[in-house]
Amino acid sequence: MTFREWQSLSPEAAAREVHRRAAALLSPAQRRAAIESLIPLEQLAANFDAARGAGPLAGVPFLAKDLFDFAGTPTFAGSTFLPEVRPAGKSDGAFARALRGAGAVFAGKTRMHEFAYGITGENPHHGDCEVPGHPGRTTGGSSSGSAVAVAAGIVPFALASDTGGSVRVPAAFCGLHGFRMTPAHPWIADAVPLSPTFDTAGWFTRGAEDMLSTLEALVPATAEPRRVPRGVYLPLPDLDPEVAGACAAAAEKICAPAAAELSRELLAGFEPALSAYHTIVAVEAWEFHRGWAEANRTRYDPLVWQRLQRHREIAPEQATAARSTVVNVRDVWDAYFRQHDFLVMAAAPAAAPTKAGCTLEMRNRLIRINAPASLGGLPVLTLPVVLPSGLATGLQVVARRADSAVFRQVLAAVAGNR
Repeated sequence: MTFREWQSLSPEAAAREVHRRAAALLSPAQRRAAIESLIPLEQLAANFDAARGAGPLAGVPFLAKDLFDFAGTPTFAGSTFLPEVRPAGKSDGAFARALRGAGAVFAGKTRMHEFAYGITGENPHHGDCEVPGHPGRTTGGSSSGSAVAVAAGIVPFALASDTGGSVRVPAAFCGLHGFRMTPAHPWIADAVPLSPTFDTAGWFTRGAEDMLSTLEALVPATAEPRRVPRGVYLPLPDLDPEVAGACAAAAEKICAPAAAELSRELLAGFEPALSAYHTIVAVEAWEFHRGWAEANRTRYDPLVWQRLQRHREIAPEQATAARSTVVNVRDVWDAYFRQHDFLVMAAAPAAAPTKAGCTLEMRNRLIRINAPASLGGLPVLTLPVVLPSGLATGLQVVARRADSAVFRQVLAAVAGNR
């Protein structure tokens, strides 16, 4: 159902439809893996009723990744114990207030890769999220439950976060539209952090029209450019052949490929991003957890605990070098944006893997593609690309500002081609 179809329902019918879809569209195991909680039926109907006429998203239900605080609901961030050591506030967080102010209806929370410290969507406490319609294929993470909720059709959009690809990868694997904001924005500042240098708020929708509606409601565009936006497609070297062909064909509808010299310059400038990303995330993640981590070490996902220990291996000079790399990568982006308005590149190097395929190599391939925009602190629109196999991948459209008119123009073009 689109935004408009949801908005046509009565409050009672809309509340029933959310609950019906959550029960009917996911298996019990996938419901447990993806859904943290739903607002009770009567309260949800009252919420729909209160939202009528409240804003441009009035009557549109959404689920929220469980690292954003909403009054009256605990925040677990994919763990089993976070409310015990970090009680959520009694009021809405900034992102919650923005959505309610636009009239959107909070319907509940989604599960996620524990503490957002993973790119695959695996969670040993609640189960691994799978791409709806493709059992055994991981959604990617860490915004796994939100991606499942939208891809399955439970709600038309869902809140997410993105540090190193947690919007972009699930959007690609699940065939969704995704949007990530920029770091230090108020919408992410009071959420459970992974790495504040890179953390951003974001969301998923199924269709281009609904993504365009969310942007118009939440991120009003600056003045339209006086010329046709300039951008190129950057072919990446580490793509599976099926993905490389599909992404190149999809990108042709938006822009031309980058010239060989520009491609070499960008790839060389982006190459150190992966290592710097891992270093900074390791240091910053531990800062959030250090006060309670040791006392709760057996309650963590073992892989997440292992990642949290990486900070012990990082010397001060390594952290300083990583910060210098961030500056260098941002210089690369600044030079590019002096001549261009956007850059297009793949959002994932392969189709959604099976659990056996969620290797360290695959995790690094996923983050390597997404780290340049993360280090750049840049907003990204993800567009779905259907693969010949029937699975999906995606394109990143990277611009300098979240309120860039480029994103609207690209979405309008995509919607017009359907």
